[in-house]
Amino acid sequence: MSARTDDGACRDVTASGYRRLALSMGDSVEREHMGHPDFRAPGENGRIFATIHHDGTTGSLTLTPEQQQHFLREAPEAFFPAPGAWGRAGSTSVRFSAVDEDTLGEAMTLAWQNVIGKPPKKTRPKGRT
Repeated sequence: MSARTDDGACRDVTASGYRRLALSMGDSVEREHMGHPDFRAPGENGRIFATIHHDGTTGSLTLTPEQQQHFLREAPEAFFPAPGAWGRAGSTSVRFSAVDEDTLGEAMTLAWQNVIGKPPKKTRPKGRT
């Protein structure tokens, strides 16, 4: 059964639903980063646009600072900045139990658009740090 709010929004996003939405973005691919799932633009060095955190109840999206502010204003119970410099740069965490699918879809689409147009991240030559 879905949890509905006074405005009729359905708030029952799970890690599986988040994964399904992330994988519906273009040619996105699922990989692993630091022991948890991430979702990237295609290609060997595709940029990350979304992750699922270790706890399975939250995730992160690669938003711009302006986009982040929009979601913090519109759904403060669902979105919060990532800690430190990542958060100041727009990395935004989302509570699955507090976000409706439409709002998450909007945020996920922006995150996807933010990384799909950027060149692949540079890799360091092997043997160098």
